[in-house]
This record gives sequence, structure tokens and C-alpha cells, in this order.
Amino acid sequence: MAFACALALALCGSYAAHAQVTGEKPPAGTTKPDAAKPDAAKPAPNAGAADAAPARPKLPRDRRVQLDAMFEALRLAPDDETASALGSRIEAMFAQSGSPSADLLMSRAEAATQAKEYDLALELLGTVIDTNPDFLAARSRRATIYYLQDDYASALVDVGEVLTREPRHYSMLLGLALIMREVGDDTHALEAARRALAVNPHLTAAKDIETELKVKVEGRDI
Repeated sequence: MAFACALALALCGSYAAHAQVTGEKPPAGTTKPDAAKPDAAKPAPNAGAADAAPARPKLPRDRRVQLDAMFEALRLAPDDETASALGSRIEAMFAQSGSPSADLLMSRAEAATQAKEYDLALELLGTVIDTNPDFLAARSRRATIYYLQDDYASALVDVGEVLTREPRHYSMLLGLALIMREVGDDTHALEAARRALAVNPHLTAAKDIETELKVKVEGRDI
């Protein structure tokens, strides 16, 4: 029942956002949201975050409400298929730059990444981030490329920037867990994996890390 309510709220938020763009009237009982007030700044995570934490991006109120509802539905998702569908919708929201030029650069960066032209991809992503530091999709993509290059220090900087702006970004929490495991910090790797699972309980890779490290870090139950 709780999942159904959360999913319904997410879908209503999606309709409201669509109506705002197309001019369609929202369903009966749906009120037009006011402009959002900026959220309070969140503290940066320990690994790679800047000393002074920037505020979370100022999203329109309807988009913030929709995103909150989707994350709640994801937390309550009854199965992997539902969680995957919700995760895709959340990622699609993060990928909305609002800028045709940024979208073009992101597309070129993705093509360069697929071709393993990582230096070109990083240059393109850097241009996007310089213009829009709060664009999470660009930062998370750059963190992933740094990880693929074994440049964990640079990856952690972007991971920290993303999590400062959106602490529920479970892909970056998983990335943090992977990096911490790679550098031998099993305690923080386990912590990051559990934070990812708190957001998305169906995240298989995070489950695997928790299973692998739980006994190693905490010992066996007596």
C-alpha cells in the first residue's frame, strides 16, 4: 500500500511537469506548484568532497517533489523490475540539462567514452561542468571515467560533489563503495554500500559488496 501511494505521487508529479511544458491541464485536484525555495546546504562526504559544501541544485518545486516521490517509490519497490524502471526514470531526470549545447556535449562525451577516447570525453565533460557545476549527470559520468582510468583521487572529488548535491544518488554511493574497496578501506566500502541499499534495496552490486565485506569487517555472528 505504501509503495502504491509513493508511485502514484511520482506519476502525478510526472504529469504535472509534463503539463507545465505542454500547457495541458493537470488532473482534477492537482494544484500548480509554487517556485521552490533553495534547500539548505548539505555537508560534503569525507572522501574527496570540498571543504565548503555547495547548496543542492535549485530545482523547480514540481521536479523536486517528483524526484522525492520517485526515490520513495524506489525504496519501497516490490521487485527488481519495478526498481529498475524507477531507477531509469530517476537517471533520466538527472540527465535533463535544460541546455541544447550541454546535451550535444554530453552526447559527444558518451560516444568518446564508448570508443574509449577517455581524454576527449573528460575534456567535453569538463566544459559542461564549467558551465553548469550542478549538472549531476556530467559529474557522475566524469567520475566513472576517472574510475575506469584508475584515477581514484579525481573520481572521489566528483563523487563527493555529486553526493553533496544529491545524497541519494545511489550510483555514486555504489561508486564510492567500489573505490573504497579497491583502496583497501573495507569499513567505508561497507558503509557506502549500505547507504546505497538504503536508497535502492534492489541494487545487486551493492548487495554483493555488503555480503563480501560484512563478515570481514564485522566478524561472524556467534
